[in-house]
Amino acid sequence: MTRIILSGCNGKMGRVITTCVAERCDCKIVAGFDMNTERHSGYPIYANPSNCQIDADVIIDFSHPSALSGVMAYALEHNLPIVIATTGLTDTQIEDINEMSEKLAIFFSGNMSMGISLITELARKAVTVLGNDFDVEIIEKHHNQKIDAPSGTALMLADAISESLENESKYVFERHSVRQKRSKAEIGISSVRGGTIVGEHEILFAGHDEMISISHTAMSREIFAVGAINASLFLVNRQPGLYSMTDLVREA
Repeated sequence: MTRIILSGCNGKMGRVITTCVAERCDCKIVAGFDMNTERHSGYPIYANPSNCQIDADVIIDFSHPSALSGVMAYALEHNLPIVIATTGLTDTQIEDINEMSEKLAIFFSGNMSMGISLITELARKAVTVLGNDFDVEIIEKHHNQKIDAPSGTALMLADAISESLENESKYVFERHSVRQKRSKAEIGISSVRGGTIVGEHEILFAGHDEMISISHTAMSREIFAVGAINASLFLVNRQPGLYSMTDLVREA
């Protein structure tokens, strides 16, 4: 039985993860971290991670970028692997994650969906076939409560495409401010916020007289919860290093 500490347990995703774990027999949540310490389930919740002295096997962080440093410090102190699913991190925080992965097993992904992992690989393949002859645009849509834009998933997709291109690319987020023709080096990223959209991502490859579209639609938050839980089980007893959905999918 894998013992999980859930950071961000009282947030929207935290509550979904709590519900999903309660339906499983291979893991349980033994403690939570959250600024809101109101208890909705049977485990204790700590506003300050350093106050938690409960034995666990892994941490899932689905909280806020401002909470990451405290959670990572706790993981290092207790030698616990950590699944980081929080988005909107700064470049400095991502550098810290890379450095910490030399000491701990860290699972880091901008999206915990198997489907997103698949379209990421499809996008890489498309780039190798299409080369630089097609313009690339990424459109992402989320609910009106989402704080960060563009989404971590959109950036993850853009990074995968950029790494597969022969020539160096640049991201363009606000095309209205660019008063010139589109260059071949651009990857456009557009964000839509409205209603209760869980998450939609579309990659457009626009060429001469033809267009190819690869898209993914999340119908509920549960797919991200299940992905994070599976990632936590995958991470237990792993050697220090940085792991992603690609590693999880390859072992599936």
